[in-house]
Amino acid sequence: MFSYCFMLGVRSLRRNPGLTALMVLTLAVGVAASVSTLTILHVMSGNPIPHKSERLFVPKIDNGTIEDFNPQGEDDSDPQLSYIDATNFLRDGHGERRTVLYGVSAPLEPERKDLSVLAAKGLAVTRDFFAMMDVPMRYGQAWSEADDRAGADVLVLSAALAEKLFGAVDPVGKRVRLMDAQFQVVGVLKPWLPAPKFYKLIGGAGFGEEDDILLPFASAVRHKASPQGSLSCRQRVEPGWQGFLDSECTWLQFFFETKTAAGRAPLQDYLDNYTAAQRKLGRLQRKRPNQLFDVMQWLEFNKVVGNDSRLATWLAFGFLLLCLVNTVGLLLAKFSVRASEVGIRRALGASRKEIFRQFLTETAVIGLAGGVLGLGLALGALALIGMQSQELRAVTRMDWQMLGLTFLMSLGAAMLAGLLPTWRACQVTPALQLKSQ
Repeated sequence: MFSYCFMLGVRSLRRNPGLTALMVLTLAVGVAASVSTLTILHVMSGNPIPHKSERLFVPKIDNGTIEDFNPQGEDDSDPQLSYIDATNFLRDGHGERRTVLYGVSAPLEPERKDLSVLAAKGLAVTRDFFAMMDVPMRYGQAWSEADDRAGADVLVLSAALAEKLFGAVDPVGKRVRLMDAQFQVVGVLKPWLPAPKFYKLIGGAGFGEEDDILLPFASAVRHKASPQGSLSCRQRVEPGWQGFLDSECTWLQFFFETKTAAGRAPLQDYLDNYTAAQRKLGRLQRKRPNQLFDVMQWLEFNKVVGNDSRLATWLAFGFLLLCLVNTVGLLLAKFSVRASEVGIRRALGASRKEIFRQFLTETAVIGLAGGVLGLGLALGALALIGMQSQELRAVTRMDWQMLGLTFLMSLGAAMLAGLLPTWRACQVTPALQLKSQ
């Protein structure tokens, strides 16, 4: 029975081609607008590392000056750490793994003479970063713990940069010149760009490009690689690089990984004990509560999904509702001209339930057609948005979830719009229609 109603629905598309095309287009435009904005919101608010997001924590302590401290005021502390606190956290060894990181940028000189100097951007991290963030490797591996301790001149390249420098070969063991030193390549990443880049939200683009290089934190510090990103210095800084490291300037981001989510409480206790001990040494005089953020809380804290994105999504669904109202009117017009057909079928014994099922199936056919066209329009809109910048390109990727939602939304919208016109069509009185023929 369903297949018969479905075939009647397909035939009805050709009965009033102009009206049918207008309904399909109206529905498709509404679906495309809502799906496009919902896709962007879906990518921006997604969990970038779902299997361990509750086990990765960002610490936040307040190392501001006591002179301008207002306990009752808004929290004005920097969510980054000073070099003193970051290195103390590394040394104390709490959590299953831990890493400190900051953005670096330096000219890179390839071995190939046909290539000019490149501006390489990336991160200075510790070895644990690779395991903590599930960084995929194409060639080689992360550097060793000994390299971490010694600040060895080694680095890991992105897939794109490795291919540009060495071609489609394994470059492990080759060398490049960086920061006036010869760095050995120990690994090459597979294409890797979490959305969002939860590990580098401060002073970086949450949906930006892949990092070109990853190098040991100790090596970057030894070569005096200036931080690229956010930097806050509220107190006097002694001259020179060592003076900067010994200062209370905040410029480093830090992550702990625990074995289970239950490891949060012991980690919080460690933070509280640490700040209490530092306070006895004359540091961290502000007595603001220490905080730990898991990944999703960290995204919320940094407002990765802004109110403007949510507002745009609501407006798009409002536009979809307006399109549904127009579709209702068009379906009423389409079904009203078939009153005589309904009257004859009722006189021949068709029940209202059968008429209702047939007409509702026809609206479903319109919904499927609108879904196909809406999907094409949505993909086109996302492509146009992604052409504006690299950051937008990263959030305009439609996955299978959104692909399925497009058809469900279109089908559901069409069925919803067809309820009133279908119900009105079923109320036709057979006697009046036969008398008028």
